[in-house]
Amino acid sequence: MNRRHAIQTLAALAAVPALSPLRSALAQAWPDKPVRLLLSQPPGSGPDNIARLLSERLYPRWGQAVVIENKPGGQNTVGAQAAARSPADGYNFYFATTAALVTNAFLFKQLPYDPAKDFVPVAFVARSPFGILVKADSPIRTVEELVAKSKAAPGTFTLGNEGPRTFGGMIARLFNARSGAQANLVPYVSVGVSAQNLMGGHVDAIVADVASTAQLAKQGRLRLLAVTSDKRLADWPQVPAVSELLPDFDMVGWFAIVAPAGTPTAAVERVNRDINALLSDEEVAGRIATIGPIAAPGYSPAQTGDFLKREHARWARITREIDILPE
Repeated sequence: MNRRHAIQTLAALAAVPALSPLRSALAQAWPDKPVRLLLSQPPGSGPDNIARLLSERLYPRWGQAVVIENKPGGQNTVGAQAAARSPADGYNFYFATTAALVTNAFLFKQLPYDPAKDFVPVAFVARSPFGILVKADSPIRTVEELVAKSKAAPGTFTLGNEGPRTFGGMIARLFNARSGAQANLVPYVSVGVSAQNLMGGHVDAIVADVASTAQLAKQGRLRLLAVTSDKRLADWPQVPAVSELLPDFDMVGWFAIVAPAGTPTAAVERVNRDINALLSDEEVAGRIATIGPIAAPGYSPAQTGDFLKREHARWARITREIDILPE
């Protein structure tokens, strides 16, 4: 009987699916070393500030540091490529933007990474609205007045942006197309330079992300005419949305966390759970709002992946509408 019982026990154990050593270890002890969070933006940028806020709050939860590594350049391609080539060991994650995961696919004939195949979705973080801004003393008070003024002086009314193949530049181009505005789109190397030129009177208006220009607007040096989200922002209730003039004009950037393809599910699920817990915290969400973006908790990895697919399809339509071809 003892021998028969032993054989039955061994047979039963053999029938139990075995966890891989890596998955088992992750489930029990992750993280047991620092976690790397890579960004495509420089230190001090809006995404960098949000990533550092999250890293500070994750440390007490994990007992391990979250090391921020900045790799800016190449319209996010430098950082995205580095993230895609990182070990898929559960300790490497990428704080990605709309450009890195979606719009770059329509701007480059060849990318050094594949946004769909090289990453697995982890968590959605926040939405980042853009705005149309003028000088504080500009006679233009509304978007309607801006459109009318551009039509009255076609080709001479100037609308600054970060360039035709950037997110802000494509928003400016779409605004021209849908509103009938005839603004001359002036490219700048950065939002900071365009804002300085706007305050100096070298350009009539700019399209820029709210995160980068909010302080100048709050200081009364710039005036925010409208935001590009589908509705008004809680922190700027007096500022209309462009969608109030142009229905369905919902043009916001966003941030999501992804990981190299093959990253263990246990690590993905843990990061997702803890990021969502932080984004649901009123204080954390409030601090993100002061930076500019709007925290968006509640997305599972699967829901984050579905969102990325919808955005890819939407931007395929938008780039056709504004006649953007990959180069």
